[in-house]
Amino acid sequence: MENSYQYTTSATWTNGRRGTIHAEGIGHSLDFSAPPEFQGTAGIWTPEHFLVAAVATCFITTFRAIAEFSKFEIGGLQVTAEGVLSKGEGGFKFTNVIVRPTLTILREEDRERGLKLMDKAEHACLVSRSLNSQISLEPTVIVGGAVSA
Repeated sequence: MENSYQYTTSATWTNGRRGTIHAEGIGHSLDFSAPPEFQGTAGIWTPEHFLVAAVATCFITTFRAIAEFSKFEIGGLQVTAEGVLSKGEGGFKFTNVIVRPTLTILREEDRERGLKLMDKAEHACLVSRSLNSQISLEPTVIVGGAVSA
């Protein structure tokens, strides 16, 4: 039996190159704009930020699921993602998304396992797998105590 899920959003133009986005089942909206490079408003979310954020947040949720399933204890995880937008044939597109997770582990002996689980999460992330862009993983592992949220 095949599983399928649907996620519904609605975007509304408000003025200029700005709008609001609402996700079904979520009680608040977000303002967005075209990026300043494309005559949009600086300082608010853009579709480009949403896409890169989707990769970062998917990595975190995927890693946490894999770590829990593997009974791998972590002190913290922070992910920076950088999308590279390039103009080519047919216009602009994301050509690369660089995912830079920083994993805090509790014991040095968990370093290699943590790196392997991050690699596994990068390959399992459904958002990354859905994109027609190169996804580059640049992980960092540090040893320390639990990181507060």
